[in-house]
Amino acid sequence: MKVALVGALAGLIALFVTGNALRPLDRITTIEARMASKSDYFKDPEVQRLLLLKYGLRVNVHRLGSRGIATQSLKGMDAVFPSGQPAAKLILDRQDQSVHSARPFVTPLVLGTFRAYAETLEKAGVATPQPTKGGGKTLYYDLEMCPFMDLLDGKDGELDRRDGDDKTCEKNLSGGEMGDQDKDGTDERADTWNGIGFDKPGGRSNSGRVLVRTSNVCESNSAGTYLSLLAFVRNGGTPGAGQADEVRAMEQARQVARDIKPLIDLQGMWADEQADSYLSDLGESIAPISLIYEHQYLAHQIEYEHKHGKQDTDRVLLYPTPYALTEPQLISLSDKGDRLVSVIENDTDLRQRALELGFRVRSGEDGTSDQLNKYLSERGIQVPTPNRDETKAYEPELDVLEEIIDFVGSCPPPVLDTP
Repeated sequence: MKVALVGALAGLIALFVTGNALRPLDRITTIEARMASKSDYFKDPEVQRLLLLKYGLRVNVHRLGSRGIATQSLKGMDAVFPSGQPAAKLILDRQDQSVHSARPFVTPLVLGTFRAYAETLEKAGVATPQPTKGGGKTLYYDLEMCPFMDLLDGKDGELDRRDGDDKTCEKNLSGGEMGDQDKDGTDERADTWNGIGFDKPGGRSNSGRVLVRTSNVCESNSAGTYLSLLAFVRNGGTPGAGQADEVRAMEQARQVARDIKPLIDLQGMWADEQADSYLSDLGESIAPISLIYEHQYLAHQIEYEHKHGKQDTDRVLLYPTPYALTEPQLISLSDKGDRLVSVIENDTDLRQRALELGFRVRSGEDGTSDQLNKYLSERGIQVPTPNRDETKAYEPELDVLEEIIDFVGSCPPPVLDTP
């Protein structure tokens, strides 16, 4: 009897926690949605509770990379949530009627690393620490992409830029002009971690290449955006922009793709979620630098501060210059999807929860950082400083970007819906 009573009580508590006890079961609407990294938002227990308790909505998330969502069948889906505009445009172009969509928040593309590696990049002259109040350890560094790409290219020479007044990226790095030997006479190449000074402090050593661990460019918005960033720097501007015709634009796209393909090939194009690996206990042994979104790092810091009462100062962010900003777009594919989009657009509690998960919540037509900065500051978490260089790496036109992605990733053909 006691066992049955305990079981019944546990079930009742579970119903109240999920909100089911407050709403008839036949009024709960399940929404099938395919999402990429922003599925973190819909998998959050508080977001799930608010959707269920206030609106009777349950979102069944099918995880897939943004470009994978855009290039595969959407049958059976009520909504999709790609992490950036290129994939969103591909999806919208496939629709035979206008659809309801929303862009609830924005988040910058960043590189997650660890303090010893960031300090090594600082000594190499490619990263600059952001100032902190009180002179404590900074969580954020500004990263100059042009010289950083010199480290990634596997060559000792300078990186040529194709357009603009500045034709080269000056390689002002430790050992950068020493050929195959570092300044101390060893055989470490300049673009290994030891070659740029990682092995100097504390007896630590890493003779591996300076690389960034990315997701698969054929599937992932973050990897595609990073590819756009590399292409922008390599080309000295947006590839294809200003070309006389589409033929010349595509020729330029293929040339830039050939130039940057080694930077991506060497980095593996992993298909898993980079933030999960980076933020794990074994993150530093998995990869010194990982491509992630700012909101993933800030959500970690918010949770870490809540549990430990302090910041995680071992993990730091590199903010690239030029910068890349991503705009996730929730797109409806059915009446049930319309309802979800409307809720996400208008519910203040859900917007507040997005803020608490590290997102820069949109205000009107523009993204805003004020609320997020205030929220971080109130919790004793360092607020990122906007880079004084406001150059943004704009993504190429969709057909040009697709040409670059397909060339670099040798991507399979899309699997679209059949009539």
